[in-house]
Amino acid sequence: MPEYFGQTSTGLAVLIFAALIGGIVRGFSGFGTALIFLPIASPYLGPFGAIIALTVMDIFGPIPNLRRAWAVVDKADLTRLLFGCALILPVGLWLLTRTQPDVFRYLVSLISLSMLVVLILGLRYRGRVSRSMVTTIGGAAGLLGGVAGIPGPAVILFYMSRPLPVEIVRATILLFLFAFDLLILGYLGGMGRLSMASIGLGLALVLPNMAGNWLGGWMFRPEQEKLYRFAAYLVIATAALSGLPLWG
Repeated sequence: MPEYFGQTSTGLAVLIFAALIGGIVRGFSGFGTALIFLPIASPYLGPFGAIIALTVMDIFGPIPNLRRAWAVVDKADLTRLLFGCALILPVGLWLLTRTQPDVFRYLVSLISLSMLVVLILGLRYRGRVSRSMVTTIGGAAGLLGGVAGIPGPAVILFYMSRPLPVEIVRATILLFLFAFDLLILGYLGGMGRLSMASIGLGLALVLPNMAGNWLGGWMFRPEQEKLYRFAAYLVIATAALSGLPLWG
């Protein structure tokens, strides 16, 4: 059977499907690519391969929106988030080097399911927000991003709970995740973990992921937001459960 980027045709088809579905969910809900892609991809690619392919695939999507986001973001807050992330991300990656693939799969699936529960229950932080807290949130995102490839939950849940205009919240999350992608690629390169197969696979998945983003955005209708959120939650839960090592 022929191989593509080290994958059989069946494996590549599964990864393309995961990239497409992740893009669709992100297109109509604003989040979810990593929560969907990693549980499905890690059995085929392993922890580092899945993270690299996801990062390369995902880095292109936000580029058209970076200038608009930079114009409205709180740059001081963004700097604190990135400082905390850059400081703790190497710790998360070090832990990942000592994590068995099956443990990684459990981590990804359980983090995805935990975030899903928090979103469904509408749990939010309501206390006072200090500068050090913002840095700590960035550190938590760096730890989760390093050990499980999912930096988003800490930042997304934190900013969704703050009384800020929606455009600032979206801009902060978009710019943070874009910068995280650059950070983790830099760290992985320094660790000698980048491989041409994983990078090439990530580039190959850019088109189905962008097509999914476009399709999800085209499908979205503001008056049916609850329906789309439910669909996104269902897909994330299915991907997280399917990624558990229980099924082989």
